[in-house]
Formats: sequence, C-alpha cells, structure tokens
Amino acid sequence: MQESRKREIRIKADAFRGKCKISRYGIMDLFRECDRCGYKLLRYPLGENADLGFATKKDEDVVIFTNSSNRLSREIFTLAHEIGHVILHFKENSSFIDNNTTIAGGNMDVKEQEANYFAACLLMPADDVSRFLDLEIANQENGALSAMDIARIMSEFSVSFDMALNRLESLGKIGSNQKLRLDNEKIEKRVGNLLRSASGNIRLNLASNEIGIPYEYIDYVIYNYNHNAIPRETLEKVLECYQLSYEDISDKIDVQPINY
Repeated sequence: MQESRKREIRIKADAFRGKCKISRYGIMDLFRECDRCGYKLLRYPLGENADLGFATKKDEDVVIFTNSSNRLSREIFTLAHEIGHVILHFKENSSFIDNNTTIAGGNMDVKEQEANYFAACLLMPADDVSRFLDLEIANQENGALSAMDIARIMSEFSVSFDMALNRLESLGKIGSNQKLRLDNEKIEKRVGNLLRSASGNIRLNLASNEIGIPYEYIDYVIYNYNHNAIPRETLEKVLECYQLSYEDISDKIDVQPINY
C-alpha cells in the first residue's frame, strides 16, 4: 500500500474517531458509536466457524453485521473493519462479506488490506499508543514490555492480544524478536489470566453471544414472510430475538403464506 493511500486512510479513520466517545485513549463503545453514526448494526451468534461479518447497503441504509460467537475483541475489530469498507469502498462496491482470511490479513485483496489498516488506525492510533506507553507503562524502553503490559493495552484499546502485538510492531514499538517473546509468554500464561492479573476487561477474551437487531427490521421480515420469501419458522425465530410471538404481529400479516 502506498504511503499516500495510508495517509488518506489515517485521515478518514481519525475523522470517524473524532465523532466517538473516547476514554483516555481508546474508543469506549464502538457498537454504540456505529448506531450513533446512523449505521444499522446487527449482532448475532452464528457460530465460531461462520463468517465474521459483512457490510452492505439496502436502499439508503448502511447495514453492518457482526458474528457475536467470536471473542469480543475480534468482533470489535470486525466492526472496525466493516466500517472501513463503508467509508473507503462503498462508492465502488456496496457489499462486503468477511471471514478469517480477509480479517486476519491472509487475503491479498487491496480493499481488504485497506479495511484492516483502517481498523488498526481507528482502534489504536499511533499518537494515542505512544502516549499510553509513555504515561501508563514504566520501563517500556529497550524491549521491556511484558505480556501483562500487552493485556493492559488490550483492555484500554479494546483489541485482542495479537492485534496489540501486530500494531505495536507496525508502529516500530517492538521488534520481531520481542513480538515472538511476548507471543510465547501469552501462550504460557493465557490471555484470560493476564487480563485478570492486569485488572483488565476479561470480556474481551470471551464471546458475547449478543443478539442485537434494529427494531425496524421486523418490518423487513414481515414483508418477506407476506411475499412467501421466508417460512413461518424463520419469522418466529426472528420474533424471538425481540421477545415477540406470531400472535403479537398477526395484524400485520396480509396473506397466509404457503407451507414449506
């Protein structure tokens, strides 16, 4: 990626971040910020082996989905990645589906690399990382960062251990040998234990299994049901997410759909 393009992405990530509520260093709740920016956010536990997320446009709505079966830190990065697609690429494409390959950096597609870079800049801006290291971590010079320090960085910036290591390496804060040492220390001590020891956000290492669907999506589902696009079983599963039953919306049923 050319430096001029990286600079453009940093500017756009910084502009979005400027709209967010920030703690001392990290974004407080990216899910809430997504809603505040007018995006329609869906969160649902599809399972660990399913796609991680997608971004698409329906009429005038920007719709973002994240799979809440994954660790919260990964789900947050997925959301940041999808926001990157929306801001960087929706003039050229109107839909992106992402999995482990695209989000983990294994995909050579330029747009996927750009969305990953946007997510890294959004969640861990260079200036805020430097300020955190300077003000919050003692003896961090000369490669003295410990796995406990990385857990503190995780908790502050709401990222995974691996994301923190990758970002620190890309910013020149640690070298490849230091990264390997810290990764080995992570394996030995386990991320959950490190977060507990650092009094960090333990939820980052767990799946939230959150179900969050905008209320107006009931109308979309009812429309599809009335036009025989989905069976009653699917309609009822969606209604369960809202703690509603078929009888609660029976007045909106226009026709009796065929049985599947």
